[in-house]
Amino acid sequence: MPRTEYRRYVALGDSQTEGLGDGDDTVGLRGFADRFAGHLEAAGPGLQYANLAVRGRLAGQVRAGQLEAALALRPDIATVVAGVNDVLRPRFDAAEVAGHVEAMFAALTAAGTHVATVTFPDLGRVVPLARPLAPRLADLNDRIRDAAARHGVTVAETALPEAVADPRMWTTDRLHASAVGHERIAAALAHAVGLPGSDDTWTHPLPPRPAPAPGAAVAAELRWAAAFLGPWLGRRLRGRSSGDGRTAKRPALLPVAAGNTGPDTP
Repeated sequence: MPRTEYRRYVALGDSQTEGLGDGDDTVGLRGFADRFAGHLEAAGPGLQYANLAVRGRLAGQVRAGQLEAALALRPDIATVVAGVNDVLRPRFDAAEVAGHVEAMFAALTAAGTHVATVTFPDLGRVVPLARPLAPRLADLNDRIRDAAARHGVTVAETALPEAVADPRMWTTDRLHASAVGHERIAAALAHAVGLPGSDDTWTHPLPPRPAPAPGAAVAAELRWAAAFLGPWLGRRLRGRSSGDGRTAKRPALLPVAAGNTGPDTP
C-alpha cells in the first residue's frame, strides 16, 4: 500500500517548480509544487514545505545549488523537475542532463526520501516552431524514466495526455504552465504517489472551446515570436538568465498555511 502521509516536502527545480505562470511576481507565485503541497497536507495535516527552485536554472545548476540544501532539510518526500532549460539550449547533451537528474534521485533516495518527478510534453504540440525539439524531449524523458526505475522514483507521466496540447494549459509564453496546467501537474503527482482522493481526471480533456477564427493561429505565432521568442533569444546571446540575482522563494521548511497553496483550481 502506498504511503499517504508525509511531514517534510522539498521541491527542487527551475521556473516550473518555482511557479511561473500561476500568479506573478507582484501577487506571488503558486505553481504545481505549492499545489502538490496542498494535496499532501490534505492527506496528512502538519506538512512542512520548502521550495528551493529558481527560474532559468539548468539541471546541473539545480544539482549544484539545491541538492545539498534539500538533503539538509531531511525531506521524506521531494520533487525533482529539471532539464527543459537544457533542452532549449543550442548545445544539449541528454546523457549529461539525465546524469545530473539521476544524481539527485540517487542522493535523495539514499537518504530515505520518496522522490517524484514528471515527464516533459512535446513543446511542438503547443509551439509549432519548437517541433525540432521533439527528439530531445523524447530522449530526455526516456532517460528520466530509466533513472527513476533504477532508484525507485515515482514518475507522473504528464507528457502523455492529449489535454497537454490545449492552449488553456499554458500561459501566453507557451513555455510555462498556466494555473490550470499547474493544477493538472499537481494532481498528476498526487495520483502517481497514490494520495487518497486522487484519480486520473487530470488526464481528461478540458471543456470544449469555440473554434479559432481563420488566420488566428498564424497571427498568434507572430505575436508569440515578437513578445517572447525575441526577448528569450536576446538573453541567450547576452549570456543572461531570467534567474540572475534570484534566490529560492521558500528556502526553509514552513507550514503549508504559511504560503498560498492548495489543491483547488482557480
